[in-house]
Amino acid sequence: MRSRTGRVLMAAAAVSAALVLSGCSSEEAAPKVAGGDGSGKSKPQDDNEVRRAWVTCMHGQGRNEVQQDKDGNIFTPASGTGGDADVAGYETAAKACDEKVPGIHQAKAKDNQKFVDMARAFVACGRKNGYPDMPDPDPKDGILVFTATSFDAAKWDAVQPACAKLPMPGYRIGE
Repeated sequence: MRSRTGRVLMAAAAVSAALVLSGCSSEEAAPKVAGGDGSGKSKPQDDNEVRRAWVTCMHGQGRNEVQQDKDGNIFTPASGTGGDADVAGYETAAKACDEKVPGIHQAKAKDNQKFVDMARAFVACGRKNGYPDMPDPDPKDGILVFTATSFDAAKWDAVQPACAKLPMPGYRIGE
């Protein structure tokens, strides 16, 4: 005859097995994720392919300034401060491409710490070379955010030669 503890353990094992089997035999489709087709048979897309698809989408939206470097990083070269219509146009295009290429969110999230670290190095260089009140980068995405009154174009231009060896972080002015 089995002990009470043995019967309890066997009952617990039977319940656990039933729960595991019922969870795995669901007829519901697997959730869609970036790069997968929900069948469990496809491989996730390479992050670089996801970024390339997003850049191609942005070009299709007329945002040809968005580029991808040889390492797969997405960037937009600085070309002055732009206007509100330009920012709004970019945001509209980015939103449309975010929907068309949903995997871009995962690819960007993986890159964020790298961008924060690169931005911190650029800020340290800028502060050392004549822009002592350059703002810290946003810890979530590495973007420098200047208010309309805190951005000093002369100081910004002055640090460029000394800091040109470093990747320039993204920045916004007027927020």
